[in-house]
Amino acid sequence: MTTSPPDLDFIRSLEERALNAWPALKTALCGGWQLRLADGYTKRANSANPLQPRVAFAETLQVAEDFYGSHGLPAIFRITPLAPADAGPVLEQAGYHMIDPTQVMTVTLAARNWPANEVLIETTASQEWSEGFAQANGLSAMARPAHERILAAIAMPTAFATLTIAGRAVAYGLAVAENGMVGLFDIVVAPAARRSGAATTLVTALLNWGQVQGASSAYLQVHVSNQAAVALYGKLGFTAQYQYHYWTKP
Repeated sequence: MTTSPPDLDFIRSLEERALNAWPALKTALCGGWQLRLADGYTKRANSANPLQPRVAFAETLQVAEDFYGSHGLPAIFRITPLAPADAGPVLEQAGYHMIDPTQVMTVTLAARNWPANEVLIETTASQEWSEGFAQANGLSAMARPAHERILAAIAMPTAFATLTIAGRAVAYGLAVAENGMVGLFDIVVAPAARRSGAATTLVTALLNWGQVQGASSAYLQVHVSNQAAVALYGKLGFTAQYQYHYWTKP
């Protein structure tokens, strides 16, 4: 049985959308890789990401290590199917190890199902949304400034959603629309409200918002180890497209 080669153009289109949706505070381009900086907040915004690699990976490795070292950060590589085949072996030989395998999933959006009244959609991150998200996600006070700067840097249409049940905000998330697709990020439910259907209600509201923006499909990124979230998105019709993972030194 043969396996079809990955559709690199489709993968690149998703990667570009995701990079736009979760912007770094500073970026540099190097041989077809995007080197991202955001004060160390999240690996997504502080890692080397392949787009159209044009040089030997050993050269990229050295440039990235020098780049991140000059900013007082460790070099982290986010390896997707766009990375050259020798990236993994070179990183392993250099003392890196692989962590956080993550699945990229997509779904074709069906007819609109307007969100329930208890989901508030805002176009900017209000103080209430930021504080509620930080509390529900266990975000430290030190990390909040970088998180808020990343959110403020998003250039595409964005929805910040808050789900309220019985007068209490219990779930938060955001969606970013771009060129016919909507991406979901930062979906979090307060511990006391988990496994209650809150995540489904919140995600449905964000998908409906995306359709209003002209999106016909949606994408998201979820850790493979988060089986509850993978199962939830599967029930909503999302299917896996490809995986990526990070390489970092101990």
